Amino acid sequence: MTVFSELGLSEELIKATEALGFKNPTTIQEKAIPVLISGTKDFIGLAQTGTGKTAAFGLPLLQLIDRQARHAQALIVCPTRELCLQIVTEMEHFKKFLPGVHITAVYGGASIGMQIKDLRRGSQIVVATPGRLIDLIERKAIDLQQIHYVVLDEADEMLNMGFQEDIEFILQNTPKRESTWLFSATMPAEIRKVSKRYMKEPFEVTVGKVNTGNKNIDHQFYVVNAHHRYEALKRLIDFNPGIYGIIFTRTKLDAQEIAEKLTREGYDIDALHGDLTQPQRDKVMGQFRDKSLQLLIATDVAARGIDVQGITHVINYELPDDVEVYTHRSGRTGRAGNTGICMSILHARELYKIRLIEKTMQVQFHKLEIPAGKDVCRKQFFHHMDRLQQVDISHGNYETYLPMLAEKFADMSKEEVLQRVAALEFDRFLKYYENAEDLNPRKDQRERGSERRQQERGAPDQGRRKDPNGRKKFDESGNFTKLFVNLGTKDGFYKASFLQFILDMSDLRKDVLGRIDMKEMNSWVEVDAKSAKQMIRAIDGKNYRGRKIRMNEANSR
Repeated sequence: MTVFSELGLSEELIKATEALGFKNPTTIQEKAIPVLISGTKDFIGLAQTGTGKTAAFGLPLLQLIDRQARHAQALIVCPTRELCLQIVTEMEHFKKFLPGVHITAVYGGASIGMQIKDLRRGSQIVVATPGRLIDLIERKAIDLQQIHYVVLDEADEMLNMGFQEDIEFILQNTPKRESTWLFSATMPAEIRKVSKRYMKEPFEVTVGKVNTGNKNIDHQFYVVNAHHRYEALKRLIDFNPGIYGIIFTRTKLDAQEIAEKLTREGYDIDALHGDLTQPQRDKVMGQFRDKSLQLLIATDVAARGIDVQGITHVINYELPDDVEVYTHRSGRTGRAGNTGICMSILHARELYKIRLIEKTMQVQFHKLEIPAGKDVCRKQFFHHMDRLQQVDISHGNYETYLPMLAEKFADMSKEEVLQRVAALEFDRFLKYYENAEDLNPRKDQRERGSERRQQERGAPDQGRRKDPNGRKKFDESGNFTKLFVNLGTKDGFYKASFLQFILDMSDLRKDVLGRIDMKEMNSWVEVDAKSAKQMIRAIDGKNYRGRKIRMNEANSR
């Protein structure tokens, strides 16, 4: 088995890995480090999040930079503030035995003046989000002319978030770079285009297969009727009393509503979505990291770049339309050699999505039944008893109180005391689940639903049709309005990310949408006629990356 000392790293860096308890490199580290320490080879590393990519590029950068030169020599670009701070934290550990090395993080939502001061003091390595970096370049607060190494971390995420033009601008303005290192979980066509344009014969490493799932993750799905989706979510949480996880929703409205409902019912949960200010976001993430919150509910956009260790479960309140989005969601758990569970709640009409994900990611899903109320009670009961057995009583002077306790409970049997202890914690679950209904669709329900759908298909004026994938569409009978919007693939969108963007902006649900036809410069969106005005009001006139969005009815342009 390979050890770090065999990869060509300096003694100081090997000493740092030993101090961190790293014995053997991960696969991406073993394959990347010997190539990157040369400093002259462009590199593409395809590996899932959580496989040790930061050390794979961080250790070679620390070896390559000139510690005596107090100017920026290496630039690491990543999609979010959270990932930016995480990279800096890890690299601070790696440079423990390298005096004179300075690393600066620059990102939005923090004082740009303080970041400029840090840069002027002299940093050899800059870790940046694209937007803040462009801002610093325009203010002439950072000089890219002396950058020798550029790292694009989570490149697919950055392109999904619409940063393609920013990335190309950065690469165009680092003329003296000796090598470009691109790390990504997936390889969409846009990344391949960027690599061909700005990289020369890159050395490419793939850990596992592109888009394949982490083998440490158990993929599960539960089929429910649409109106039982929230109740199913709640039951799955209760059936896993030790859960520490993230729940994904399509829209920020869903995230906020579900978080508020669960909070009212006593769950330690908060929402992460685009309406939060940076201080609010930092507060929520801080509480989640220190486990003051047991659950975080988030949209895909808001959760990008989050890397929290020890997540046991990911729950898809609804399945995403894009397999790559599912890959990123599920990749939040099962990290660093740990096992994890990714659960998806879906309607029977969405089963085709499971088959598509299985085929693309080469993973197997397990269909499970929503637990019955009595099963939830039993699980919670034994969890409570385990906690009771494991509670630490070594630090309190409990012997002082034993005579009083003995006198207080003298008239009660041991069994009655135990029952009362259990009831104190457990009464809420017993009452709630005493007459809980079965949430699993039964055969007769499915047959009735099938008959109804057949009748609907045979009816002449239903006003709706389905595409081959089973999604609802609107026909030409007047139930939809076609909207024009001046955003397209050139703005960094693909269909799934564009859909998420317009839903987040308008706070509408996905079932009001019909076809989306995307072109390079603009798009057309079919929307339920009743919701069209709401969408126009929410989106028309807003700004996207400095450009005014125009949205109107297609026939009124």
